Amino acid sequence: MNQNQQKIQNPETAIPTSPEMNERDFMTDMLATEKYMTASYTTYLNEASSDHLYQDISQIFNESQDCQRNLYNAMFKHGWYGLDPADQQTMQQSYQQFTGYKNQLPYPH
Repeated sequence: MNQNQQKIQNPETAIPTSPEMNERDFMTDMLATEKYMTASYTTYLNEASSDHLYQDISQIFNESQDCQRNLYNAMFKHGWYGLDPADQQTMQQSYQQFTGYKNQLPYPH
């Protein structure tokens, strides 16, 4: 990461320094759970043989995805979740990598 680039996040709010779980700990746990759940629902949706169950799980997946996004936004707002900016070289390397994948596809692009 370039020395001029800083982590993208809001200022962190005060966190109690006690051994008990605090609001940030609970939100981190909930976010991790929602990420796990949406990944599991995705696997089910890819392999579902019942249209009725597919529709039900699809709705639950969407609700879980929305919950995950809301948790992320709340944590970002409090400064509890940050992002590292990508430098130009890293973005160019990723672009070239995925352009190479695209060229390997068997159908026209």
